Amino acid sequence: MARGSVSLSQAREIVRAEAAAPGSEAGLLQVAETQGMAGLREEARRIVLGSIDRDELHRRQRAARSVRHWVDGEGMVAGQFRLPPEVGVPFVNRLDRETDRIRRAARKEGGREPREAHAADALLSMAKGGGKGRSGRADVVYVCDLRAAVRGHTHGEVCHVVGGGPVPVDVVRAAAVDAFVKVVLRDGTKLDSVVHYGRHIPAALRTALELGDPERLDGLVCVEEGCDRRHDLELDHVDPVANDGPTTYENMQPRCKPHHWAKTERDRKAGKLGAGRAPP
Repeated sequence: MARGSVSLSQAREIVRAEAAAPGSEAGLLQVAETQGMAGLREEARRIVLGSIDRDELHRRQRAARSVRHWVDGEGMVAGQFRLPPEVGVPFVNRLDRETDRIRRAARKEGGREPREAHAADALLSMAKGGGKGRSGRADVVYVCDLRAAVRGHTHGEVCHVVGGGPVPVDVVRAAAVDAFVKVVLRDGTKLDSVVHYGRHIPAALRTALELGDPERLDGLVCVEEGCDRRHDLELDHVDPVANDGPTTYENMQPRCKPHHWAKTERDRKAGKLGAGRAPP
């Protein structure tokens, strides 16, 4: 802090994680310097949650679930909710999809309201039983190491809700009864051996990409520094298709729409898109 390499907010995140998991400070200082506040907050959260027994964490989360609402100074009904990851993540995933659907329809009619306004419309639509009933995307995705699933509890292995946090193996087992199960091998089969020259992303490759960082398997987040968006992301070719870039695991990165557009403009200026091509 004295050198100005970390802010007071970053220091708070580091201290909180160090208190929960002694010895994590040095690694978090490096994250703060290379990934900014968004990356640091995510890593500190992972460390803190990982330091708590999953069954105990789940008990605390269940006990802490809440919904609050009030009327603010402008006469608006405001609210706040806290939900355990196995119910909170599918809720916000459905809300995001309904928000995107309403937003697309509004833009076709020339509307330019902010996404937060469309999210409010989506919440009301869902509360009234509306919204799109079916979707090609899962409401919630669990990642659980096979050894932990067989054993019945974790012993250092991953077991979490993608985009949420760690959960007990029992939660995954209960959800798996009626779930569509996918098996992903992190060893034995190299994902970069899947090569496709074209814009279409094969299903197996999309599954691998949507799990996010292979070390964490915690879903997609925009790769641009300082951006922690998880919604409305697009899988972007690092080396563009127009420049003969392949559709491979190594050549695909998630970006939010604004950063995807900016990256496309950089590719255009670098002459990678060819003459006359329009942004995506």
